[in-house]
Amino acid sequence: MPSNNPRTQRRRYAFAAAHLASTMLAFNHHCQTALAFTIRRSSSSSPAAFLVNNSVKNTRQITTTATSRLFSSVTEPPKTTTTTTADDDGSTYKLKPRSTPTHDSQYDLTNLSNGIQGSYDPTLFESQLYQWWEQAGCFEPDSKQSADTSSTNGKEPYVLPMPPPNVTGRLHMGHAIFVALQDVLARFHRMRGRPVLWTPGTDHAGIATQLQVEKALMVEGKRRGTEEEIANASSEEEREKLVPREEFLERVWQYKEEQGGAITSQLRSLGASADWTRERFTMDPALSVGVSEAFVRLHEKGLVYRGTYMVNWSPGLMTAVSDLEVEYSEEEGKLYYFKYVVEDEEEEGKATEEFLAVATTRPETIFGDTAVCVNPEDERYGHLIGKRVLVPMSDIGDGKARSIPIIADEYVDMEFGTGALKITPGHDPNDYELGKKYDLEIMNVMNKDATMNEKCGEPYVGLDRFEAREKLWSDMEDAGLVIKAEPHMQRVPRSQRGGEIIEPLVSKQWFVKTEGMGAKALAAVKDGDITIVPSRFEKVWYGWLTDIRDWCISRQLWWGHRIPVWYVDESEEEYIVARNAEEAKEKAIEAGHSADIVLRQEDDVLDTWFSSGLWPFATVGWPQDEGKDASTDLARFYPGTCLETGYDILFFWVARMVMLGIELTDVSPFKVIYLHGLVRAADGTKMSKTKGNVVDPLDTVSEYGADSLRYSLVTGVTPGQDIPLNMDKIAANKAFANKLWNCCKFVTGNALKDIDEEELKSLGVSGPIGKEEFDSLALPERYIISKCHELVESVTEDIEKYQLGAAGSKIYEFLWDQYADWYIEISKTRLYEGFGGGGEEAKTARRVLVYILDTSMRLLHPYMPYVTEQLWHHLPRVPKTEEMAAHSLMLADWPQMDDTRLVQDKDAIASFEVFQALTRSIRNARSEYNVEQGKKIAATVVAPGELKDMIETEINSLIMLAKLDPDQVSVVEAGSDEAKAAAAGDSAQLVVQEGVEAYLPMAGLVDIEKEKQRLEKQSAKLAKEIEKLAGRLQSKGFVDKAPPAVVDKAKAELAELEDQASKVDASLKALE
Repeated sequence: MPSNNPRTQRRRYAFAAAHLASTMLAFNHHCQTALAFTIRRSSSSSPAAFLVNNSVKNTRQITTTATSRLFSSVTEPPKTTTTTTADDDGSTYKLKPRSTPTHDSQYDLTNLSNGIQGSYDPTLFESQLYQWWEQAGCFEPDSKQSADTSSTNGKEPYVLPMPPPNVTGRLHMGHAIFVALQDVLARFHRMRGRPVLWTPGTDHAGIATQLQVEKALMVEGKRRGTEEEIANASSEEEREKLVPREEFLERVWQYKEEQGGAITSQLRSLGASADWTRERFTMDPALSVGVSEAFVRLHEKGLVYRGTYMVNWSPGLMTAVSDLEVEYSEEEGKLYYFKYVVEDEEEEGKATEEFLAVATTRPETIFGDTAVCVNPEDERYGHLIGKRVLVPMSDIGDGKARSIPIIADEYVDMEFGTGALKITPGHDPNDYELGKKYDLEIMNVMNKDATMNEKCGEPYVGLDRFEAREKLWSDMEDAGLVIKAEPHMQRVPRSQRGGEIIEPLVSKQWFVKTEGMGAKALAAVKDGDITIVPSRFEKVWYGWLTDIRDWCISRQLWWGHRIPVWYVDESEEEYIVARNAEEAKEKAIEAGHSADIVLRQEDDVLDTWFSSGLWPFATVGWPQDEGKDASTDLARFYPGTCLETGYDILFFWVARMVMLGIELTDVSPFKVIYLHGLVRAADGTKMSKTKGNVVDPLDTVSEYGADSLRYSLVTGVTPGQDIPLNMDKIAANKAFANKLWNCCKFVTGNALKDIDEEELKSLGVSGPIGKEEFDSLALPERYIISKCHELVESVTEDIEKYQLGAAGSKIYEFLWDQYADWYIEISKTRLYEGFGGGGEEAKTARRVLVYILDTSMRLLHPYMPYVTEQLWHHLPRVPKTEEMAAHSLMLADWPQMDDTRLVQDKDAIASFEVFQALTRSIRNARSEYNVEQGKKIAATVVAPGELKDMIETEINSLIMLAKLDPDQVSVVEAGSDEAKAAAAGDSAQLVVQEGVEAYLPMAGLVDIEKEKQRLEKQSAKLAKEIEKLAGRLQSKGFVDKAPPAVVDKAKAELAELEDQASKVDASLKALE
């Protein structure tokens, strides 16, 4: 969990201050466009207008100040670029000019002269860098090169539709993981030269947003009211408590403007390189046009219909919800056993002595029973099939009860309960199917708020369903109809949004036929048109789409896209489906109605998932730009490339996008579905506020930096695997960023210090090192370049195949284990005359140091964009091209732009690995013999032929890395007299590999007398401790009275001490 110590708190405040400019920049767009709604509804002197006007004014001031402070050396005229936008009326997307700041060379020279100061502190630069990226236009598709250049180079667009978070939501780890993964993909493909469009936006979140406004109304003692409710209100006081639709929607829009926008600012803080100039909202005018168009087209195809079916009803939200919005939980309830008395065959409604025992978990639904069903093979009830039973507490007058038939069906499980099943077609989905099969009456015994209606009888009308359960059971007990009630675990359906228990109800709703659409979506994956990563989810995809039910798309809400259906006059059966009211009027007249026909629009709105299902194509200009030239966003950026999202919404959103995309555009909306797992607590459990194990991403970023969090989320896991978030891992990755920082400090502050301007410019990396230059290099340089090029090819292949975690881990290992631990250290023998370096050797080392660091930062940039960008500006670089929006690392070339192999030398790798093994062996020996850290020791290295020559060539490196005495080091040929003499001496022999050994004279390793004194002192101390503990264990009082665990612990400690004493004694004998 994030720390609360004072130092951390100060860092959080610094982080918050640093992010203020970025946050205000993010809100600038919202303040000027989205919040315009509030201004239009408020006078200029109102608090809302004052807030908006001052927010916009202050945003401009903060943005200008922060930008000029960070990038004060802008001297070139601003570059004019273009960006697409849609008119408010939803018409076609157009181009508008936009100015973006660029850099001149002074920026780099200033950084180089200042050097890299202090240690890694992300709060000092993350926000400013993001602001620069966004203002410079780095996130737009053509920021690296023009569309014509991309086309000429054969670079197809890479399109990522961002899953739109709820517009009023707040950042959580689910958002952080998709930003981290999608940004890796966006930055990688952008650097490889593909025009990347990562489309950001927000979802109107019908249920969630309306729920918040309804809660606010409840605090005021108000609720939303229909026209009929308002007209029939009993008093003016009651009427004022009812909020009409138009006023309610104004309140929702106001809430959206006040709360919306924060989430997109928070996504920015994580480094999301999405094209914010194309930011969309599902209820934008242009997207609303698409929603109406989709509904009309589906209706014209016969895929949208209105029907009466069983739906999941949310009493709290007062709306139907889809199957996917219902969550089931195992909860303890009761199984109620009662008597269904058999009706007298001679007299209707009269009871006999015989009864049928029935069990139910929901007694309140007895009022809606229309049959009792038994299995035809059940011998217990065979004689009752065809008879009738009386519904408990159902008074139909004259003391008689309503009777229902006893039917038989194999569906009934003879082993569950009593083997007799009450059938309630109006309140159970399975009973509903049986009811249709046997043409049973469907009775709805509840109101929309889950209170009991008039069909239940006067004593129960108006009672909540659970209150009715208690009262009915009590009344049945008084009537002698109760058998027993016992505890019973059951699956309880709950509303995902409201949390209340779902009530199955038969209701008239709008549906989409999904069988045919589902078959097309299934075929798209089966035929390879869409690839699911990881592939194990294909089986889940096939299973769900094979057994798919029609989709209920109507919601009894007011916030959302109102269904584009108009009823004729007061009719509920005659309606017109149209794109807007004007078209509805035209269609009505064409159908023979008079010009003064009164049309009434459907009150219900569409399921939020219906509009978000259009996201991949509606956000790029569908349907407005259908059939237009190739320059439109729709033609260029649809279909998309990859849809990255959590596996938990594979069917909520992904399957529906595929179904709607294929049906409405005739192509699959994307080529790849990449599914990530859920972010969990460190112990693998689900994060929850109740458990107190929720990790706030903003707190984490403030303490560790965005890069550390991003890298922790992406690496170490495979696609589709849940991610246990360990704060130690985040801290370790911050240490990795600091390691990179220090590597760059060494290169810029030491290796490049005081070199002339001409050489500095020549060190800029313009592409991979070629074979001619490579072959001229010494072994360590050929080794590190070969390993680096291996890394480049491996990382490139991994990311192209969506193995993002594996690729990121490889970069970490190379930078830490190879570059920092080996080459930087070896380079010192080239750079400094004190180690025998200088001259051309130093020049070569500088070239390789910069090349490897530059290449590594390009590879790491998609994972850790902030620290790599910040450090890259301190390295010598080639000038940016004319077409680049800014001289930014995110627009630099990837180290492997195509499939051309990079130069490598397997023999050099094998040879240098022998050198590494030799160095490690000597270091391990020093540690084992407790050689003082600063002491230099003697060594004789034995090696054959070329390996001997290699080691001799790199003897200075070996001397420095292994801390050898340069006057007492020799490298001799295997099998030579010198090798035999070394083996015969009093030395520690180190076998590196076959034919390669090292001999370390014992006299140089240890001061024998001093070591003997140390060991004797340690032996005496251990002997005392052993004697004391052994005496304790020999004491009968201790052994008999102490707890067994304490005695066992003492015995274990004694065994450990005796083992240590044995080893010390052995060491003493070896020195004699």
